[in-house]
Amino acid sequence: MTVHTPSLDFILSNKSLDSRLIQIAEKVRQQQRLTDEEGVLLFEKGELSFVGALAADVASRLHGKKVYFNRNFHIEPTNVCVFTCNFCSYSRKYKHRDEGWELTQNEMLDLVKKYDGQAVTEVHIVGGVHPKMNLEFFCEVIAKIRAHRPDLHIKGFTAVELDYMFRKAKLSVEDGLKALQAAGLQSLPGGGAEIFAPEVRAEICPDKVDAAGWLEIHETAHRLGMHTNATMLYGHIENYAQRIDHMSRLRSSQDKTEGYNCFIPLKFRNGNNDMSQVPESTVVEDMRLYAIARLFLDNFRNLKAYWPMLGRNSAQLSLAFGVNDLDGTIDDTTKIYSMAGSEEQSPSLSTEQICELITAVGKVPVERDTLYNELNVFA
Repeated sequence: MTVHTPSLDFILSNKSLDSRLIQIAEKVRQQQRLTDEEGVLLFEKGELSFVGALAADVASRLHGKKVYFNRNFHIEPTNVCVFTCNFCSYSRKYKHRDEGWELTQNEMLDLVKKYDGQAVTEVHIVGGVHPKMNLEFFCEVIAKIRAHRPDLHIKGFTAVELDYMFRKAKLSVEDGLKALQAAGLQSLPGGGAEIFAPEVRAEICPDKVDAAGWLEIHETAHRLGMHTNATMLYGHIENYAQRIDHMSRLRSSQDKTEGYNCFIPLKFRNGNNDMSQVPESTVVEDMRLYAIARLFLDNFRNLKAYWPMLGRNSAQLSLAFGVNDLDGTIDDTTKIYSMAGSEEQSPSLSTEQICELITAVGKVPVERDTLYNELNVFA
């Protein structure tokens, strides 16, 4: 599949183009920061061809034709959770824990051992918030993984999981993160951010850590020398202003710490959850979201399309709209989006397959580590 977007000069030559959009395009070309109002205007008035051409221009300036991926796998310790998020198809309430799974420490270590001798570089650990899987439990798990395979980068735990762990242990965010870091945790994923707007959180995830708490955890991790990712759940009941507000808060946080590796928009999936009546966003709206994120988040170097959530075809398409990262090989080790109705019911790509996705659209696959150090360029 090859996607040809119109050139930026061709689009800007359109006499009927809104003058405000032309001003935005000039700001982007001059690498000037967009305002929140301009971000909302892009959602309201920016056609896909316009925002796509701008985003492709920015991605080309930053990365040329390079598209990153890593060799990774997930451990999901449990889907039993004390929280009840309306959009979640994954979790099971504690009183119904017989319907879910709960891995022991040895079972998690066995999942790591499965990859002995394989060229994976990262293990990604996230799951439900289980009342008996506390800070001590996970420190022991991490220490065992580190002792068994010290070369494997351990990325783990959303801010939601961490907030619960730390409160239960009666520790500050800093002390809790220091304990995990001492055990061997090296970075955090970006999950749990959802949408920062409190009025939306009150409807879709009322009982979990709020925006201020999420940002505090990530900024504290950055101060301790740990990099993190950032996400946004989109395409449900949020509006354009709330999307921009979310990205604006992340942009301000990145200004302070420079600790975020990448931004990952996560598409709401309506299968098997309490928001099944909410229609999913279209592919056009998905691509507009990626493109506008590339334009607005000027201090996030990397924009990731998480292919198990988006589907490999749409993820491939996103490479024409500002995306420069496809996450990793994953090896069918995550159920979070397959349980919500994603096209990817068994998410796994070999290195050859992910490289083919990238080269098919004229890009150059680059294997990276978790911190975006380049390991292999597949010319």
